[in-house]
Amino acid sequence: MSISIKNFLKKNIFNGISHQDFDKLIRSFFISFKRHLKDYFFIVAGICSAGFGVRSFLMPNDFIDGGATGISLLISELSGISVSNLIVIVNLPFILLGAYVINKTFVVKTAIAILVLAVVIAEVPFPPITNDKLLVAIFGGFFLGAGIGLAIRGGSVIDGTEIMAIFLSRKFGFSIGDIIILINVIIFSFAAYFLSIETAMYAMLTYISASKTVDFLVDGIEEYFGVTIISDKSEEMQLMIRNKMERGYTVYAQKKGIGKRGEREMENEVVYTVITRLELGKLQSEIEKIDENAFVIVQSVKDIKGGMIKKRPLDKY
Repeated sequence: MSISIKNFLKKNIFNGISHQDFDKLIRSFFISFKRHLKDYFFIVAGICSAGFGVRSFLMPNDFIDGGATGISLLISELSGISVSNLIVIVNLPFILLGAYVINKTFVVKTAIAILVLAVVIAEVPFPPITNDKLLVAIFGGFFLGAGIGLAIRGGSVIDGTEIMAIFLSRKFGFSIGDIIILINVIIFSFAAYFLSIETAMYAMLTYISASKTVDFLVDGIEEYFGVTIISDKSEEMQLMIRNKMERGYTVYAQKKGIGKRGEREMENEVVYTVITRLELGKLQSEIEKIDENAFVIVQSVKDIKGGMIKKRPLDKY
């Protein structure tokens, strides 16, 4: 931001706050803006990729996939109802469930993404690419999976069955992967009964291609990360994790350390928390707002048991 614009804002709009608080406010704004811009870039790219996969590969060849998209394609094949309308209708219950399972911000982003995907499928004239069934299954699944994966990287989903899988895993203790497989087995069974066994087999191949692409892009719908935060503003970090991230944390006492300023005595606290991939971008932005010089260690966590991470976030205090 230029000096003149910054001075104008300080003088005319934020006249009542100190220079330090004003600088912090401006920095927080640009950090949030950058994060949201990145999120929506991923979501838009995901919508375009998924729309291309559905319109150019699956729909012209009467193929189906797993998940909510597969349900929509199957019902459309049997009833003649528009796929774009069915994508909204089928995903609606999952979107509402997302408000309980994750948070309202996620629900808003997901609802917008699914609505835009429906419009793209209905209005954008993607041309048919091939009639070869093997190529349709592989590349249709690839582009659809890439769309789902990119949307997840942006903090939303365009296939609501992932939300149901997260909900059921927390309620009954099954893994998310097992639940998604069970849902898709049911979809493929209906496809085999109402369409043909061959169609169901190609649908399985499409799903495998899509799921492997999603795994490649995001390493799973709910991969866990352990985040260690070393900062002179430890108390602010703790309040942020509790009030903004609505997650639990553990505090370790730090007595001494060696950093870029050499060895020195320290009396501050180290904060450790566990979050999901969907929350990682937000946490990193919030940390940067508080202390841009904080030392942050992010480690992949294979699985967890107990604690708050698989439960609904804490209510605000």
